[in-house]
Amino acid sequence: MTGNNDAVNSEQQQLDTSPLGNHTAYVNKYDASLLFPIEREINWSARNIQRTPLPFLQHSGAVDIWNGYEISWLDTKGKPLVRVAEFRFDARSKYIVESKSFKLYLNSYNLSHFDSESAVLQQMQADLTKASGAQVLIHFHHLDELPPVQCFNGDCIDELDVQIEQYSPDAQLLQINSDKSTAESLYSHILKSNCPVTGQPDWASISIVYAGPAIVRESLLKYLISYREHGDFHEQCVENIFMDIWQQCQPSELTVYARYIRRGGLDINPFRSSLSALADNLRLSRQ
Repeated sequence: MTGNNDAVNSEQQQLDTSPLGNHTAYVNKYDASLLFPIEREINWSARNIQRTPLPFLQHSGAVDIWNGYEISWLDTKGKPLVRVAEFRFDARSKYIVESKSFKLYLNSYNLSHFDSESAVLQQMQADLTKASGAQVLIHFHHLDELPPVQCFNGDCIDELDVQIEQYSPDAQLLQINSDKSTAESLYSHILKSNCPVTGQPDWASISIVYAGPAIVRESLLKYLISYREHGDFHEQCVENIFMDIWQQCQPSELTVYARYIRRGGLDINPFRSSLSALADNLRLSRQ
């Protein structure tokens, strides 16, 4: 248990020194030092698991897709330009970027002059690649060219009649029908977790696509609801969900994709798969 406690304490020490949950002055001139990285490894160290060989890290398709809806800077004449940005962080990177620090960093462009849109993109790409420890891909969208609202494929399990008594994650809630094999896509709009520092709610829709022993749908819904009072970052919640299903249900293939509702002009959408799959930036109705 000493290793677990050390990992938890290490994560808390990082959070205590982050801008999250603290009063922070608004900065509107470019400042890359605002970015605050947090080690991805800490979550798994607390579970006595080495993160490197995890099944969803064997492919470059494991990604955290962030969408920034409040991107703005000044051109050389002082006129503001606005864009929506798509950021793709490699899930194999050493660090995640704490969301409030990311928001503050983006705000620092608001009264900063740049020669061109490409100069802004290149600066962001360099800063975020350095902060995360792996290449970050960025694409700017004009506001009149955003993709339309879409839906997850498959069956929604939210209307199943279930009795709920557990509001903290418990992998033992997951059950399979070992006599039946299947390949199916299931999704839910009920996923809720909490910010690990402020306690603010984080709402998401989540897709589970798998092949293997049939997962009892009621058990999957109960398991997802069990995150309702859990405090963790979006990326870590999705990785935990993936590994609990992977270990408890033993599918031959598994993809878990969560689309979180934006907060502070940013939404975070972790995608984890045991396959070489490319995640679409699928904008849902609440995004």
